[in-house]
Amino acid sequence: MEQLRPIELILVDELFGMSSGYVVDFTNNTFADFFNREVGVDIDDGAYAIYGGSKGKRLRAFLTVGQPRAIVRALAALWEYCETKRVASQQIEMAVDAHRRLSLIVERLGGPLLPDYEIVRSGVDPNPPNTRKALRSNEQELRRLEERFLALHELSDDPQARGRHFERLLTDLYNAWDMDARGGFTVVGEQIDGSFQLNGNTYLLEAKWHRVKTDASTLRGFQGKVNERPKWTRGLFVSFAGFTEVGLQAFTVRKIILADGMDIYEALARRLSIPDIIAAKIRHASETRRYFKRVRGLFLLWKRLL
Repeated sequence: MEQLRPIELILVDELFGMSSGYVVDFTNNTFADFFNREVGVDIDDGAYAIYGGSKGKRLRAFLTVGQPRAIVRALAALWEYCETKRVASQQIEMAVDAHRRLSLIVERLGGPLLPDYEIVRSGVDPNPPNTRKALRSNEQELRRLEERFLALHELSDDPQARGRHFERLLTDLYNAWDMDARGGFTVVGEQIDGSFQLNGNTYLLEAKWHRVKTDASTLRGFQGKVNERPKWTRGLFVSFAGFTEVGLQAFTVRKIILADGMDIYEALARRLSIPDIIAAKIRHASETRRYFKRVRGLFLLWKRLL
């Protein structure tokens, strides 16, 4: 039986405030009435008190032990309730990419994609057929990639073997977002770990799965490869262990962006768009002249600004 995965519960908590003990702005009575009317479930039943008696804990229990169809109805009804109030008050969505992320959960459990209420108001079909197909394919692939990423930790201590697996995973991740990625190749004795296309630019990839952090000299070596190519070429350096503080201070970025292993995990676990992540990193570097900031910090900053 399929219920919500722990990573999916994090999103539900982000949207509906479950961990606080409350759920949105419901009272005990209105919450029970909402579940009776919209889901056909008695949320006050003892079966949903396994974690405690608060509204948030009952919702968590329901999402953990409930029937998939009932969970779909509950998530869709909660989404409709919150979005109707948000759009009516002209508030901006606070959770990053909430509609797509929650839709993927609902669809995995057998339900339809959730409507986008702002798009519906403009008279545009929020779920065109080609979009439904792409989202199903991406969700399955992204889940496999997340499992592959976690399995990398169990590989042998052979750094070359880990590096090859890491490179292939990144190539498959970029292709999951239709970025026309290709694997490693050699040009006149020069090794390139991969490449992909984004917004008319070709990005070269450098992927390091090392136990130690990357220093400035390694960054300069990759930047040299990028600088020797046409002006539309950019670079993405992914260092699983991250970068030394001295290296970040000593290195001046030109046409490349930086990511670490936590960035890749966040992208996979939260189903964040890789093109959006790259755009956020580029903008942050351009505006602040700070050349590395993790995905978690970038997207939390977006939420605060909104």
